[in-house]
Amino acid sequence: MATQKPVHEIRIGRIRASIWANKTGQGSTRHNVTVQRLYKDESGWKSNGSFGRDDLLLVGKVLDAAHTWICGQSS
Repeated sequence: MATQKPVHEIRIGRIRASIWANKTGQGSTRHNVTVQRLYKDESGWKSNGSFGRDDLLLVGKVLDAAHTWICGQSS
């Protein structure tokens, strides 16, 4: 079984938004977005969906960029 990959990713610092494309029954495409905070521990790079106070501005910025990218796909 093939692993689905995001159609686009936006990263600012350690915050990443992944944009996923999903086909509807009518043949159109809907997009969903997941957001992660990247961090490194002794075993390597990890991601988490929990954000601290200092992450929130970057979360807003990557979500704004994701929205702009998705809106550009429909034109």
